[in-house]
Amino acid sequence: MEKRPRLSFWQIWNMSFGFLGIQFGYALQNANVSRIFESLGASVESIPILWIAAPVTGLIIQPIIGHMSDKTWTRLGRRRPYFLVGAIMASAALFIMPNSGALWIAAGMLWIMDASINISMEPFRAFIGDMLPSEQRTLGFSMQSFFIGIGAVVGSALPYILANWFGVSNEPVGTSPIPPTVKWSFYLGGIVFLSAVLVTVFTTREYTPEQIASFDEHDASKNFGHSDNHYGRDISARMFSSTGMWFLLSGLVIALVVWLLNFETEVYILAGILALFGLIFFISALLRSAGRTKSGVVEIMTDLLNMPKTMGQLAVVQFFTWLALFSMWIYTTPAVTSFHYHAESATSELYNEGANWVGVLFGAYSLFAALFAFLLPVLARRISRKLTHLVSLVVGGMGLISMYFITDPTLLLLSMAGVGLAWASILAMPYAMLTGALPQEKMGIYMGIFNFFIVLPQILAATILGAITKHLFHGEAIYALVFGGVSMIIAGFFTLRVTDKDDVFALKRRRV
Repeated sequence: MEKRPRLSFWQIWNMSFGFLGIQFGYALQNANVSRIFESLGASVESIPILWIAAPVTGLIIQPIIGHMSDKTWTRLGRRRPYFLVGAIMASAALFIMPNSGALWIAAGMLWIMDASINISMEPFRAFIGDMLPSEQRTLGFSMQSFFIGIGAVVGSALPYILANWFGVSNEPVGTSPIPPTVKWSFYLGGIVFLSAVLVTVFTTREYTPEQIASFDEHDASKNFGHSDNHYGRDISARMFSSTGMWFLLSGLVIALVVWLLNFETEVYILAGILALFGLIFFISALLRSAGRTKSGVVEIMTDLLNMPKTMGQLAVVQFFTWLALFSMWIYTTPAVTSFHYHAESATSELYNEGANWVGVLFGAYSLFAALFAFLLPVLARRISRKLTHLVSLVVGGMGLISMYFITDPTLLLLSMAGVGLAWASILAMPYAMLTGALPQEKMGIYMGIFNFFIVLPQILAATILGAITKHLFHGEAIYALVFGGVSMIIAGFFTLRVTDKDDVFALKRRRV
């Protein structure tokens, strides 16, 4: 039984470097996909449902990849094979996406691109839990935040840079409605994505399964990882069936309400996803009754029902947080181009100028996140990770709300400073709080399940925000950003409920 060794700054740097490429590609997607959809003829109201691909693929892919990587061991390691395969697939998708000739093709490519990014991204979260001792995990996730910020700065602003610094055309050329600035940005993104992941793959050596098991025994002896969960509890077929019934009934009730009140048909997707979860639980019940407890679906759903207490508390925080973020990603382009630039057509020069500025704004909040990333561990040691996350989310929410009151597009950079602080914390603090509550041999699957509480609010946003914006906000996208700001502030106050026994600040107080 031995303790995980502390790693040097540069070792943590190398193991996190791949996130530079992942976020480069992810930032291109976030800042430009709505633009591509609108350029191909999508209306503002239909954009959220087209974005449904991103959360749905994450909902499916991340738990599966987490479960598989927990059980993988190859000459390349445990997590690194998934980094590499996902990077190759995502890079190819980035080359294809801006050449979509029709809206349905672009929507389909978003599914493929997001699935590929998820294959690379999910094991990176578990990688920190595998490689670092508890006292270095806040630094490890903050390092990921730094690289995410740097990658997103360039990725988000790349169309603007190409247009204004290199003279690449920012208007459609020939028969394609997609400007060359967007196309070349995606091509460069594919190259950077693969190159950055290769740095991590070839500079970091993973611990063997025997070493990880020894580390896990040490952590358990220190009361980390098992003190607040039900890990190992047997889940009966009856419990699977009753849980499935609740999900199925919820889906049917929502579908009935949509039909009776004649809501937008997009909400049927939410009902369908809930019903699908119910079906998966029923399948798990049948497999459990047949004695097939080692089946992948049974193990995943068992782990879901056995989630740690800390994870359940963080789930509420994540729900409101990612509802806010998805509102921002979907509606910043239509909000800024219409509210701040007063553009009337998605093909106008004024619209493309505003859309490019949105890329700069997204790059700005990512730059602020990178700058704040190394401040967060210092702040967390002084006031705790919970209070650090609370302050960050409240400041971020105020930043989103301020976009309604600011009319000068340039001054929106001030709003992005607040969002940047929140983004840095979102990428680090929840995961740092979570890893100390997880059994080591289930790190990958629980990181994948934790993603449920990121993608479910995104699915909710994708299915109802269009209707809310159309009917309640009268098509004014700026109000969706205010909605997101309020949601982020609510998330911040729910952080106070989280049990974080592995926090360095809390450990110091207990010693005193």
